[in-house]
Amino acid sequence: MSSGVESNNPEFRKLNIQISDFTSSLHYDRRLYKQDIAGSLAHVSMLGKQGIIPNEEARQIKSGLHSILTEIEEGTFPWRTELEDIHMNIERRLFDKLGPVAGKLHTGRSRNDQIALDLRMYVKESCEGITKRLDLLQKTLLELAETHIQTIIPGYTHLQRAQPVLLSHHFLAYFEMFQRDKIRYERVKDSADVMPLGSGALAGLPYPIDREYVAKKLDFSSISENSMDAVSDRDFLLDFHSATATCGIHISRLSEELVLWSSEEFSFITMGDDYTTGSSIMPQKRNPDFAELARGKTGRLIGNLVALLTVLKGLPLTYNRDLQEDKESFFDSDDTIVAILDIFSGMLASLHVNEENTHLATEKGLLLATDLADYLVAKGLTFRKSHTIVSKLTDYVLEHHKTFSELTLSEYQEFSNEFDSEVFKITPETSIENRQTYGGTATSMVSDSIVRAHKRLKNTKLN
Repeated sequence: MSSGVESNNPEFRKLNIQISDFTSSLHYDRRLYKQDIAGSLAHVSMLGKQGIIPNEEARQIKSGLHSILTEIEEGTFPWRTELEDIHMNIERRLFDKLGPVAGKLHTGRSRNDQIALDLRMYVKESCEGITKRLDLLQKTLLELAETHIQTIIPGYTHLQRAQPVLLSHHFLAYFEMFQRDKIRYERVKDSADVMPLGSGALAGLPYPIDREYVAKKLDFSSISENSMDAVSDRDFLLDFHSATATCGIHISRLSEELVLWSSEEFSFITMGDDYTTGSSIMPQKRNPDFAELARGKTGRLIGNLVALLTVLKGLPLTYNRDLQEDKESFFDSDDTIVAILDIFSGMLASLHVNEENTHLATEKGLLLATDLADYLVAKGLTFRKSHTIVSKLTDYVLEHHKTFSELTLSEYQEFSNEFDSEVFKITPETSIENRQTYGGTATSMVSDSIVRAHKRLKNTKLN
């Protein structure tokens, strides 16, 4: 017991508040209230069904929990920060309403398996919400692909103009990335879809509980196999952070291209006014701030993955208080990716493609060099020999500040007698249409890809 001197000393009172704040998780885990109450309702139903507590007392507890849920959602719940977390706040409020009978709710349960349950339920719901947003983003990309099925742009390697491609093909590349992201979130949901309640603090419970009943009521497809692993496992959160960081990287790559394409150096696109901002000093500027912010926020998503890996790397079995640090980073990543996805679909829908500039970019570059080499291969030369000839031809074009289309036949034939008048039929359009391999950029292939993409959207498992 503290001495009177300590209790009257403002410095000690200040220290006690600091200690309470240091251990409290209420300011972020209160977001788990729906999951916590749903878990408690299922648990107390099972206790009543199994005769572990009287059915009438189970009914009273369920009524009290429903009342607490209403209070929280109406904003009248009396939160008490000194109670540390969401679990103790709800339990204390239940005592306020019911008296001693409220203490029976915690029969056959520990906060260790309780928080593991809440987090798994939240992650499953989060994956569903993120997947729906990815669906919308993919639909927007498909609309852009359908609109620009005839638009040709330079394809790049090393950020150097390489070969002509359809802009639709480029957009569909990101469709594929986001499709893989949805598969990752599907796996995350499966990873979280294991019901840990009934593990107790770490060793299981001495009550005749029915874990399968609780799992069914809470829509879990399986129950945990090992009680020690169940209360300490956060692999499903690592899976979430990994999937989210990867999704963020895909968004960041697309953001980077939007930033580049909207610059004066490219001038391929302009973005809607709602998704650009002006400069505080330069009136001519329209900055792609939303794309830049999406690119920048990816660093947070990666950092949150690393943070949780670092928390987990040295923990002995089973539960350790370090695991309290799993939630803030999770909620931050969840909020961040949702905010990015909510913005991104609208930003993509606002794009205007400057087709005159994309056309000029394909005409001015040396994008047909590979097609010229393939032309010589068709004449019977080996590809290596053809590559050497066209490489020298390219040097000549650059030296004389010309394009391939500006060369005469005699100039072509200075490098190989295999060149004839057919060489002038090689254009960005023919280059595109010659790429008839499955997954290539030919119009027919891209059109087929769009059809398949629509079908895959309809078959998303998490929808």
